[in-house]
Amino acid sequence: MRDVSPLRADAARNRALLLAAAADEFAEHGVDASVADIARRAGVGKGTVFRHFPTKDDLVAAIVRSRVEELNAVAEELLTADEPGAALFEFVTVAARRQRERDLSFLQSAGAQTPIDAQQRMAELIDRLVDRARDHGAVRPDITGTDVLLLMCAPNYVVGYAPNASPDLWQRYLAIIVDGLRPEGARPLPQPPPDGLG
Repeated sequence: MRDVSPLRADAARNRALLLAAAADEFAEHGVDASVADIARRAGVGKGTVFRHFPTKDDLVAAIVRSRVEELNAVAEELLTADEPGAALFEFVTVAARRQRERDLSFLQSAGAQTPIDAQQRMAELIDRLVDRARDHGAVRPDITGTDVLLLMCAPNYVVGYAPNASPDLWQRYLAIIVDGLRPEGARPLPQPPPDGLG
């Protein structure tokens, strides 16, 4: 097992603290949140922020990457599940729940891009989850990974139009989406799926 020096361990811990603090700060105050406030929230100095992330854009990109990589880790684990249909539906549920708990979609609308390698990895993993579920008859045969990728954010997007509703309303729309993925009672879809998300 490889040794990790105390300095490297401190740097990794500081980076994790900064990412969590920045995500919270951005969620509360938007992309105009100050680096000083992020540093204060993380319990570090501003210099530590800039050592890890030379610009605010670098920090935003790292947050987006970390969220995608967290979901990728969930997908990888679910690929070994015994029930492929349940695994796919669990992944979609986790994705929707995490977005609801900490909605950072505004970061992407403000120009933050999901790193291409992490995004491609997510697309590959979702394709595999969908393929397994389809092979086991758990989802309708015309559903693709791209369909699922596009639907993942839909429950919370829809709830955004009902701001005074229950905080758990996203679960209603997730259930509608999941039922729509199932083969029971499925009718032919009117259009072919998009060719990736280019």
